[in-house]
Amino acid sequence: MNWKLIFSLSMFGLFMAFATVFFISSHIEPIFWLLIFLICAYLVAKNAPEKYFLHGFLTSLVNCVWITAVHVLLFTQYAANHVQEIEGSAQFPILAGHPHKQMVIIGPIIGIISGLVLGLFCFIASKIVKKPTPSA
Repeated sequence: MNWKLIFSLSMFGLFMAFATVFFISSHIEPIFWLLIFLICAYLVAKNAPEKYFLHGFLTSLVNCVWITAVHVLLFTQYAANHVQEIEGSAQFPILAGHPHKQMVIIGPIIGIISGLVLGLFCFIASKIVKKPTPSA
């Protein structure tokens, strides 16, 4: 396991955590995530020693920690810029009226789902991207 690679790639998640609070709307957020997933998949395929899927999955789990923490800590700013999401969360019967707690529960679920997607991207990229040959 290349933990340095996983942690380094999770900085995209930390960046997105703050960016989605302050200036990236939920309408264009998926475009940023697709670009980030493609970059991460390429870098995992190029730099991970093996277990490409697991590297991608773990990167997304670390991302979800960053994102959930930042969104909970900066909830007032997040809610002001994501009114539809906050209104939508009121529809969930679990912890209705407690959006902070909902974020703490839903964040890891989204992290797992995105981890499965990023893991798949990394696995596919490992079949396409050629690793550098070690010099003798």
